[in-house]
Amino acid sequence: MSKSNQRNTLHQVQTNALLRGLGLTSAGMRMSARLGFYSLENMFVFGEQRHAQRRQMLAEQARILVDELGQLKGSVMKMGQILALYGDYFLLPPEVVDVLRTLQDDSPPLAWPALEAVLYAELGADRLNELEVDREPLAAASLGQVHRALRRSDGRELCIKIQYPGVAESIDSDLNSIGALLLFSNLLPTSFISLPELMSEVREMLHREVDYRQELDAVRHFQRLLADDDRYRVPEPFPEYSTQRVLTLSYEPGMTVDGPEVQALSQARRNRLAEAGLDLFLREFFEWGLVQTDPHFGNYRVQLDPSQGQDRLVLLDFGAVQQFSPTFLHAYHAMVRAAFRHDKTPLRQAVVALGFLPASASTLTLDRVADMCFLIVEPFEDPRSPGAGLPWRNERGEYRWGASDLPQRVALAASRASLSLSFRLPPREFLFLHRKLGGVFVFAAELDAELVARPLLQRYMHEPSGDSPAAPHSTLTPATNPALQDRSASGLQPLQ
Repeated sequence: MSKSNQRNTLHQVQTNALLRGLGLTSAGMRMSARLGFYSLENMFVFGEQRHAQRRQMLAEQARILVDELGQLKGSVMKMGQILALYGDYFLLPPEVVDVLRTLQDDSPPLAWPALEAVLYAELGADRLNELEVDREPLAAASLGQVHRALRRSDGRELCIKIQYPGVAESIDSDLNSIGALLLFSNLLPTSFISLPELMSEVREMLHREVDYRQELDAVRHFQRLLADDDRYRVPEPFPEYSTQRVLTLSYEPGMTVDGPEVQALSQARRNRLAEAGLDLFLREFFEWGLVQTDPHFGNYRVQLDPSQGQDRLVLLDFGAVQQFSPTFLHAYHAMVRAAFRHDKTPLRQAVVALGFLPASASTLTLDRVADMCFLIVEPFEDPRSPGAGLPWRNERGEYRWGASDLPQRVALAASRASLSLSFRLPPREFLFLHRKLGGVFVFAAELDAELVARPLLQRYMHEPSGDSPAAPHSTLTPATNPALQDRSASGLQPLQ
């Protein structure tokens, strides 16, 4: 743990709803005062100077927000992390995104006595005495903290994720407070983002993520699904040291995705890692109907292969695994196929089935939605096609993920589509899924990957390399898909 984090160690997490609300209210008052000062300051400022001052004001607003969220932990901090991850999609200035991202990298840890009390309450003294737990955290996150441990009987190295006290009970009151704060802070472009929908997504996600027993089941399930794939490593679960608020897994060493060791890998090795990340997402969605929807870099590690062959992705967090309903999957698969083929007729049918547009929507509105969908599949276009993702491809036709500004272009296309009076808010399944889709793109971009990704998606479109039409992709159900059948038996419920 860094010296700066040692200085910023929290001795307790504020669990009283009133006091947590007062903390956010205080931040809101400071943000409102800054907004008022900015309004007076810019009465007679125009052009580029006005634009620059607005960006500076928003960055200051974000700093006030981050300072408070990092202290409160829990759901309000998670909200800040989501804003950081999707800053480009929300059209936030880069200065604001940079400030919000510090919530990922510099979260102050909670002092050991508060967490030790949670361990004793959850595991009991006898179980806890079987372990030697390092008091210094490996990682401090929004909902819990990870500590390394040693099992005394056999020296097995473990990782224990301990939930911060009170975070589960404060979710609803926290989100009510943070929603009001975001509304008055002027940070979000509310003409493009539905704040109630966003808050509803976060609420759903958080209530799942604080249930560590459900996460334990998800770890077991993904272990089985990926047991024969050497590209991935899923930690081994230890249910005897796991409860509703404590999750214990095997310790899996590895490098961070954005760390210098991984960034220094050869282009070929970084490409293979990016391909593994992309293929995992496609398998989750098309084969299993199960998606780990929280894609920030802290949830992954890279185990380097000394022979420089197949490096492995270590998958560390399964708290946000979602099972999607067969109805949603059927419509969304159809939309992806239509976008993949640039065919507007089935695309219209799919977006109507998903609830984006009414059947009576105009051709202009459909064209705007189609533009957005065609952009999303840009990295999967045939590199031989005229203008396929150019200038984002190298001389070999490989898509340059790190150079592309696709997230910003998709956000602008979505903004144009949403201007139509007939455009409707997407279903919440869509929000969960696109949180992961955006994260997958950022993952490949961080690796500065250069690869032809079309064959990856082609495999799930059930089309040969010549792109000839194929039979419709069948809907996944527990009755027809062993992965879903196994999932249903585990007690993890689908998103309805």
